Amino acid sequence: MDICELGHNLCDVMFQKSDYHFEYTDCDVLGSRWRVAVPNKPDTCTGLPDPVKGTQCTFSCSEGEFLDMRSQECQKCSGGTYSLGTGVAFDEWDSMPAGFISHGMNMNIADIYTNCSNSTWIPKGDYIASNIDECTSTLSYAVSLKKAGTVSFEYFYPDNTIFFEFYVQNDQCESTDSEGRWMRTSEKDWTPHNLKLNRGNNVLYWRTTSFALVGSAVKPVLLRNIAISGVAYTSECFHCKPGTYSAKPGSAHCTPCPADSYSNKGATVCQQCEVDKYAEAGSGSCKRRPACTTSDYFYTHTPCDSKGQTQLMYKWIEPKICSEIVEGTVHNSTGGAVKLPASGQMETCPPCNPGFSVTNTSGCEPCPHGSYSNGTACAECPVGTEPVVGFEYKWWNKMPDNMRSSVYSNSYSGLRRWEVAGEYIYTTQGDLDSDYMMLSLTVPGYRLPHSVAKDDERSELSRISFVFETQCTADCTLYFMAGYSERTNDMVEHWSGSTRKQSYSYLVKSNSTVSFTWGFQRTQAYTFHHRNDFAKMYTVQITNVVGGVASQCRHCALGSGSASECVPCPPAHYMVNGTGVCKSCPPNTFIRADQTVGEAACIHCGPNTHSNKAHSACVSDCRLDLQSTGGGEVLQYDFTPLANITSFQSSPRFTSKGLRYFHQFRVGLCGEEGREVAVCVDNVTESRKEVRGYACQSTVVPSEVRGQSVVSSQPFTIGDTLIGKRSSFTPWCIPLKYETTQACKKGRTTTIRLRCDPTVAGKDQITLPSKCSEGTCDGCSFHFLWRSLYACPLCTESHYREIVSACIQGIQRTTYVWQQPLQCTGGVSLPAQTVSACVTLDFWLKVGVSTGTVAAILLISISCYFWKRTRKLEYKYSKLMMTAGDKECELPAADSCAIMEGEDAEDDLIYLTKKSFFTKIKSFSRERSSDGFDSVPLKSSSGLEMEMS
Repeated sequence: MDICELGHNLCDVMFQKSDYHFEYTDCDVLGSRWRVAVPNKPDTCTGLPDPVKGTQCTFSCSEGEFLDMRSQECQKCSGGTYSLGTGVAFDEWDSMPAGFISHGMNMNIADIYTNCSNSTWIPKGDYIASNIDECTSTLSYAVSLKKAGTVSFEYFYPDNTIFFEFYVQNDQCESTDSEGRWMRTSEKDWTPHNLKLNRGNNVLYWRTTSFALVGSAVKPVLLRNIAISGVAYTSECFHCKPGTYSAKPGSAHCTPCPADSYSNKGATVCQQCEVDKYAEAGSGSCKRRPACTTSDYFYTHTPCDSKGQTQLMYKWIEPKICSEIVEGTVHNSTGGAVKLPASGQMETCPPCNPGFSVTNTSGCEPCPHGSYSNGTACAECPVGTEPVVGFEYKWWNKMPDNMRSSVYSNSYSGLRRWEVAGEYIYTTQGDLDSDYMMLSLTVPGYRLPHSVAKDDERSELSRISFVFETQCTADCTLYFMAGYSERTNDMVEHWSGSTRKQSYSYLVKSNSTVSFTWGFQRTQAYTFHHRNDFAKMYTVQITNVVGGVASQCRHCALGSGSASECVPCPPAHYMVNGTGVCKSCPPNTFIRADQTVGEAACIHCGPNTHSNKAHSACVSDCRLDLQSTGGGEVLQYDFTPLANITSFQSSPRFTSKGLRYFHQFRVGLCGEEGREVAVCVDNVTESRKEVRGYACQSTVVPSEVRGQSVVSSQPFTIGDTLIGKRSSFTPWCIPLKYETTQACKKGRTTTIRLRCDPTVAGKDQITLPSKCSEGTCDGCSFHFLWRSLYACPLCTESHYREIVSACIQGIQRTTYVWQQPLQCTGGVSLPAQTVSACVTLDFWLKVGVSTGTVAAILLISISCYFWKRTRKLEYKYSKLMMTAGDKECELPAADSCAIMEGEDAEDDLIYLTKKSFFTKIKSFSRERSSDGFDSVPLKSSSGLEMEMS
């Protein structure tokens, strides 16, 4: 024996098999590797077994086998264990398994204050649950695959207010394609999912983000049974978890224990529970049976027999967990467990539902096409009438063929369901209060009656109505959902708490809406205290269903080709009640979609609107003529620039976690047929629900989730019918209306007030009421104020004035300017400046000066003339006075030197000497003599000048 062999023997003595384990080295470029021994306690000894050549890197074992590292051969797993061969599995979640990492983060970049450190995935025993707040929670697991493999898991995803995605990143950080990574909501129970993995390093990511902003509790996403294949080898088998077993060696998985049995970890067989105990399927222990109460059974009816009788049957709720022999508890007043009431009591069968007839075996069968019934016998529709097809269920002796019930549970699905009870269908007592009791109705499609014209504006394709009632001791909820299938149905309405017997109607607007579901949940808590809470459905009616039955026939207009062929009345016509005669509606009216018979079918359009070509709706051409205050001119409005779809948001709001969100509104103000309508979408789930109308609302959250800048959810219409346009000048308004809801018995209404504001530049300003920051105070009446330049009337000649300039160099300019403040837009244009000829001021000044000078000269001349005449008269008067002085009372005799009779008074004075013009003027102004008389030169007979004093 050499030294090496001695050393090996010493190490064999010092080490037991449990002191070390074997591992493989990384594969080299040739695909080879070595098996090496690794001590479980480092630095305890250096004499470990030598490395030996390992298996090829591509080597793997089959399912149910593991690789024995000592012999490097595959061995079968023993009983009570299992193996995936080339994979690993995780089905126990009492704690976070090794390799899994969970962390929370805030995806809202604008919000840096939200703390998401505690928003992680939480192990719950049999599964792991996601967070339920507004943070983003990620669960990740890294694995290295030596060959291509798969990952599979089961998930429970009931709440579409959560983003749930699963994707894989490889060595190059390349992720799963963007479409396949988004999980679909669960249809009724745990949903399986698998994905192929490439060879190499793979990082698996499960990520959730909640956007529930309406105050309702969020239901987390649940994961379980994660399995990954493609690893190089599995060196050990996994023990079966409690509640499961594997009886044979070489098992690839463990089998759950049946009901009323249990198993411990690593079991090869399940143990039966004792008589006074029970266990659910897959349980690791048994529980003591409680005493049976009236809540543990339900009643139903058998199909009608040939005598028209049905049996009243009582049945235990399955799986039965109560005991009929144990002592009583506070659940009953007798002190002991209740017994199942005797079944077999005979009752008269209820009549068949409308549109069905009674068969020879007292069953019900649908009436053939073209006939009708009230639930007894079928009858042909008379000539000139057509059947009103659909389904109406008001008698519940058996579950209709197109309806089914199920349970939506987080754990397992039992046999609890909605049960028929003659006059209604109701939810039976359940197990977990958090279970969803589901009732589904599916139809093949819809077809409008022959008497109803088809056009794009008609919104009602069908209508589903139902009468229901709920009775609850906790926070129960009844949900009504509609969509393409049970898997993609969206919630339409819900009712919380106890509700009296009432009816609800829903308008079907798309031929793809063919599935309807009612879901009843007693409470969201995982309790057993409210099993007596129930929901009842009395009647369910849906119209215009393809393949439906008829309970009545109605008159229709007859075509010219056949005496019995029904045709729709022409547009703008209604059918006279009780006849097949079509009569024209009054002008500017439209025909009601749900009623085409009688004059009441004609609805007048609102103010300033008109009916479309098909007379199925009222529209607006975006124009309005309005007489101004005081009976003045007619103002014209053109809102065409406002007809495009306009979006605006409310002020930001915040959840309790600090997540910022907005209410976004979209409005299509007006337009004729074929106009663009407002659309609001839900991009949280794969269904991408859309609502259309004049106005709609959705909730948006700025986020980088799903590669989009915002997340839009919870869309609904707030106006799909134009009522009219009214005006009080400032502002004028457009009222819109939408169908009724549970909260809004008279329907939602939206009023958009337009205010003329020329100061608004660029984007228009739409504001919400200051007292109701969400646009509404009651959730039913919405009000918006739209300030815009285009809300002003069109400009006319009265909106501008002219300014005339001064005449400069013979030219005068006229300029036109708008009246201020300007309260108009468009319309007439401002006239261009005009130029005209004119006369300047200096010309008229010259004319005025010349005219004034001539007038002054003329005036002076006239003054001199009259002054001269006056002097002559004074002279005569003086002469007479001197003569009268000698002889009183006698007139003096005429002087020869005086002006004699017949002489010309205008004779000029004769001067002896020639005088100049100024000398003559001076002579006129001679002063009087001392005797008071002026000196007047006289002309003698001899022609000499004399002067008298």
